[in-house]
Amino acid sequence: MDAEGLDDEVTGCAAAHQRLLTDLDGLTDVQARADSLLPKWTVGHVLNHLVRNAESMIRVFAAAADGLVVERYVGGSPGRDAGIEAGADRSADELVADVRSTIWRLEQSWATASAAAWHGRCVETSGREIPVPHLPFLRWREVEIHHADLGLGFTFDDWSAEYVAAELAEQLPRLPERVGGAADAIPSIRAELGDHRFLAWIVGRWTRPDLPAIGPWK
Repeated sequence: MDAEGLDDEVTGCAAAHQRLLTDLDGLTDVQARADSLLPKWTVGHVLNHLVRNAESMIRVFAAAADGLVVERYVGGSPGRDAGIEAGADRSADELVADVRSTIWRLEQSWATASAAAWHGRCVETSGREIPVPHLPFLRWREVEIHHADLGLGFTFDDWSAEYVAAELAEQLPRLPERVGGAADAIPSIRAELGDHRFLAWIVGRWTRPDLPAIGPWK
């Protein structure tokens, strides 16, 4: 990835962070314990996931600076899931403070990362090894999508245009395989829905009975 593209992703993610923090101002304990839009997850689970996600990236940057390739989540997928559960039932004030603190620490790790860190790699829960420069976009995705998953008023229609364009560039090459025989209909579906709703369909946040069946994303 070129430096300009990376800068755009870091900038986009930082803006998404601030939109999230603004919307969390005044969050109550009742809201934190309410169901989110994700099955079996409360608002607290979504927020704690964002906390653990930031921590996982901070961990990678610290390791990559020393030339180490580490799992992003200690213990892989089970470790990730356990981390989300641990602390999801905290008070709203505690959750929001942790979201804010880990955002600051993550952005600091980006701002101060050495060249060695930016040239590093890490291991995802799937076992796939990815370059460290991919992480800012992955974080941007997590913040935009899970902000809407909170169910607190921010929806997929509020995703930034910059994020939608970047995500569609990632997803469109894979989409024909995911919809199989309906691939020829992709341009007309996009034109009808508009990019925000089209992306929400692609990433499993919205659908309609008449739309083609679509396989898992990512």
